[in-house]
Amino acid sequence: MKKTSRIVYIGLLVAQALVLHIVERSIPVPFITPGAKLGLANLITVIALYTLDSKKDAFLVLFLRLTLGTMFGGNLSSFMYSASGGILSFLSMCIVKDLFKDKVSIIGVSSAGAIFHNVGQLIIASSIVKNIGVMLYLPILSTIGIGTGIFIGITANYAVSHLRKIPMFKV
Repeated sequence: MKKTSRIVYIGLLVAQALVLHIVERSIPVPFITPGAKLGLANLITVIALYTLDSKKDAFLVLFLRLTLGTMFGGNLSSFMYSASGGILSFLSMCIVKDLFKDKVSIIGVSSAGAIFHNVGQLIIASSIVKNIGVMLYLPILSTIGIGTGIFIGITANYAVSHLRKIPMFKV
């Protein structure tokens, strides 16, 4: 991918992630556990991980989404939760994608990211309240995370398969 095309594509991914982030914030959460969300913006992170040539570029998409999302309607607390979950999720997705290339699909990579996103957020929550008991939410959040991770993975798989038809993304 040419440098200009790469910059434009990264900009488009960040813009899409911000739109999904804003849409998700406006959806009321009917879940039992406070803070459980669908993770729609993580769809763009998964797509970036599978379509961009370097992990640095995919991380840039994540970082810009986290930073701009906080500027558009967050605060320091929401940034801490989003950043911890997002970075741990990204690292876990990279590890699962690299170590289990032939054994785990994009759906499994997305599910791993969803679970570790919850782990990252609970680590921050337990350090803020200085109580490890917050981790008792992990089984509930992981169950919800696996479901949303599968949904995001299926959607990302569909999007990536169609992006592969564009000559710029042929591998």
